[in-house]
Amino acid sequence: MVFEHLALICVAIAIVAFLYSSVGHAGASGYIAVMTLFGLASVVIKPAALVLNILVATIASWQFWRAGHFSWRLFWPFAVASIPMAFVGGYINLPTHVFKILIGLVLLYSAVRFFFEPKAGAGDEAKPPEKAVAVFTGAGLGLLAGLTGTGGGIYLTPLMILLRWARTKTASAVSAMFILVNSIAGLLGNISSTRQLPLFALPMVIAAIVGGTAGSYLGSQRFSPPFIKKLLAVVLTIAGFKLILA
Repeated sequence: MVFEHLALICVAIAIVAFLYSSVGHAGASGYIAVMTLFGLASVVIKPAALVLNILVATIASWQFWRAGHFSWRLFWPFAVASIPMAFVGGYINLPTHVFKILIGLVLLYSAVRFFFEPKAGAGDEAKPPEKAVAVFTGAGLGLLAGLTGTGGGIYLTPLMILLRWARTKTASAVSAMFILVNSIAGLLGNISSTRQLPLFALPMVIAAIVGGTAGSYLGSQRFSPPFIKKLLAVVLTIAGFKLILA
């Protein structure tokens, strides 16, 4: 890879990490889009995106937890079944074109809802789902996360907010940890299947860490919930079109 291409990839990854981490996401769908655009091999893209996801999700989880937004009570029912299902999804290497189109449409619908819903503050009432509902939802999102090389937070966050399962920053904090555990499980599943460790440039890792640190700090401590929703709408729109057109 020539230096110019590597530099452009790193800049793009830093921007993706900043934007996604500000809403409690790690950016896997964005990393996949960037690496696909620059012609990286498909066998490299999925594990590389998961590695970057793990790094940024770790930073985002810490920032949102430190700011007091994380809820273990809300998190664990989603995670308990998603972790093994993410491993299964990471192990399986199947065509995901139909999955991407369907999920892309869902993401675009969610983005429209966020763009046009009335502004709401952090004090909105929220009621966590029944544990059985959360476990079933987490299992499905975990499998989808493993299949597509993402952490699943891009689907979980809008679901929690639109169904009023959590306030905006709590949803972001829970999603960050959800992404972390699913990305680890998905990566382990992928390594178990391919018998190969992901190899890619160190500057990409540094770019993701820098962007993720800045974005998660601003998202957890500076940005207001309405602003985060607008950022999330932008993220969902980008990810939705990316999945549909990929």
